[in-house]
Amino acid sequence: MTFNLKPSSRLTGLVLAGLLTAFGASAMAQSAAPGAAASSPNGENKSQHMDQHMSQHRGHHDPAKMQTMMAKHQADLKAKLQLTPAQEGAWTAYTAAMQHPAGMGMRPSDAQRAEMSQLSTPERIDKMRAMRTERMANMTTEMDKRANATKTFYAALTPEQQKVFDAAHQRRGAQGEHRGHGGPEPKKS
Repeated sequence: MTFNLKPSSRLTGLVLAGLLTAFGASAMAQSAAPGAAASSPNGENKSQHMDQHMSQHRGHHDPAKMQTMMAKHQADLKAKLQLTPAQEGAWTAYTAAMQHPAGMGMRPSDAQRAEMSQLSTPERIDKMRAMRTERMANMTTEMDKRANATKTFYAALTPEQQKVFDAAHQRRGAQGEHRGHGGPEPKKS
């Protein structure tokens, strides 16, 4: 079937294209088996696919790998700062405060998921909101603890060491803005 549309009837053509698209989508929706779980091309349902995607994403934030990277960063910083024996106590307190607490930001346990599955949707929303509020409060407390420890350690440094510390954290902050958020990986020099 061929349509000859004049420039003045472009609107008619657009309307016709929209109707054909809607008809095609409607036909596709009706052909799907009612009650069938949506699945990905490899036969997994959406839930399995999402779990697989999330586990791959979590691999990017492997706690052991992050701990290793943090230890390397701290060792490099300590070497650059050339700390005196009198500053070792301040360094130890600072690095201890920088450790991430276990379980921070972790996914719900199987028991929590089972509990959530027994709740109605409004109850589940309220429970998730309460959990999020608690998690955010804990994160704020941890960030404040680290900020205070950083200020305390910084005050124990000489002006020259403070410049080294500032330079190390300015570079690290600029790199962190892009890493993991769709931006380019920082160049290693």
